[in-house]
Amino acid sequence: MTASTETSGDDRDERLAEVLDRLINDSQSASSAGLLDKAVRENPDLESDIRGLYATAMIAADVALLQSDEVSRMIAGETPDEGPAPASTSPVGLMIGEYELREEIGRGGMGVVYRAYQQSLDRTVALKMIPNAAFAASHDLARLRAEAMAAARLSHPNIVPVYEVGEYDGQPWFSMQFVEGTTLSTRLADGPMTAEDAVRLLLPVVRAIDSAHQAGVLHRDLKPSNILIKKAGEPFVTDFGLAKRVPLADDSLVISGGSDEANLTQSGAILGTPSWMSPEQAAGQTDAIDVTSDIYSLGAILFAMLTGRPPFQAASPFDTLLMVMEQDPPAIRVLNSKVDVDLEMVVLKCLQKPRDLRYSSARELVEDLTAWLNREPVSARRSTIMNVMSRLFRESHHVTILRNWGLLWMLHSMVLLMLCLLTNACQFAGVTSRLPYVGLWVVGLGLWAAIFWNLRSRSGPITSIERQVAHVWGGSMVASSMLFAVESVMNEPVLKFSPVLGCIAGIVFLAKAGMLSGRFYIHAIAMFATSIVMAAIQRQGTPNFSITLFGVVSGLAFFLPGLKYYRQQKRA
Repeated sequence: MTASTETSGDDRDERLAEVLDRLINDSQSASSAGLLDKAVRENPDLESDIRGLYATAMIAADVALLQSDEVSRMIAGETPDEGPAPASTSPVGLMIGEYELREEIGRGGMGVVYRAYQQSLDRTVALKMIPNAAFAASHDLARLRAEAMAAARLSHPNIVPVYEVGEYDGQPWFSMQFVEGTTLSTRLADGPMTAEDAVRLLLPVVRAIDSAHQAGVLHRDLKPSNILIKKAGEPFVTDFGLAKRVPLADDSLVISGGSDEANLTQSGAILGTPSWMSPEQAAGQTDAIDVTSDIYSLGAILFAMLTGRPPFQAASPFDTLLMVMEQDPPAIRVLNSKVDVDLEMVVLKCLQKPRDLRYSSARELVEDLTAWLNREPVSARRSTIMNVMSRLFRESHHVTILRNWGLLWMLHSMVLLMLCLLTNACQFAGVTSRLPYVGLWVVGLGLWAAIFWNLRSRSGPITSIERQVAHVWGGSMVASSMLFAVESVMNEPVLKFSPVLGCIAGIVFLAKAGMLSGRFYIHAIAMFATSIVMAAIQRQGTPNFSITLFGVVSGLAFFLPGLKYYRQQKRA
């Protein structure tokens, strides 16, 4: 059925349900790319509903996956939460090539790890595989292969090395070093570590990740349970199940992996574990994931080592995702007063929401952690006037929500300008009664606000930051409407206090600058300056064009960013 078919409201809902059902079912297939765009092209009248509801459905599906058990309880002999596999189906005792499976030591969402004995070299290894691979999801098999390929091409003393990759009876497997000890996750169950112990333990891990980055591999799932600690205290990084190969600095590495890798990194997929993932991972922005995403996770791990808890934790994975995307972490020194300011600054630099405010490489983090151990100044505390100014006017991590507001802000600018022109027309027509102006500004603007919010609601889920912006905007409209009441009480002529509109609008843009983008400081200054010019024009008597001036300046303040973010949305 196409959009050109004449349908009733019930038929429209039925068609929408049919389209969504087909999209959700087909999205699991290997050839799902472009399905959403195709559905929108076939049903243009349902575009906003399809995109909003489909995004919600995909987030719900991703969160459901995140609630499954943590990936692979590792190679360290830690008892898995799920317990060992039933004896009737356990492959313990099975010979896979020259490996004898002797004990299940870890089980998670992307495979099972066994302690195995390699006869030819007379050594104990860890062997990871997916039992019953014939019934496993294709993305699980792809992730196991991706993990083996990524880890096998890495060589660092603190990365668990892969020895051999193979396939047994249709089941992919790989063997790796057996690390006897525990995980950082188990260690942190006993409480926070001292600052010096935490840094000394994490430094080899950061060096290992830097080595992986230099080899063109992102981990993308760094967390305490993926850091093994030998009995002697030496840490190892493992579980590259979500690893991705990226171009090297000299662009010498060719990205490969075929359809399996593409399926693992579809736009909108949530990759990682909520408490430890970066904001861009939590938002499903797979194209934005880079080395700084791993650095964020390293900062989250160090935060937990110092405080005994992750930066963000909530009752459900979905609530945790929202906290990662929208909130700032609690102050480390409030949770642990023994941590000094310099180390807190290092952690907070890792945990910055905007990627360009984090360390640009793991090597920089290594240098700062080393400097802190040597009681030397850390770069995280150094800042120049240019850095401060650039940060002041930069966009915040919330700015992506403005893509949902671009067209609406353009429409709002036109409504605002038309409202001011009508007001000026009434003024020049000699209308002195307050009622027509109240009708325009209170009833007319209130009606438009209701239409505006309804249009935004139809475009998809509304975030908490959008609700905050809406409250600021709503407050400004109430304040603007109250000017008529204040004029009446003070027995002043209508529009006498109209220059205050510039001050109210300036405050709105000041709030937006703090929440969304520092560029709105410029808009705020323009609105404050407009209020002064309006006041000067008012002194020359009425009628005058001060209210039209307000309409032009405020209209441009909404239209220009609206056009920018509308174009971004169209390109996305």
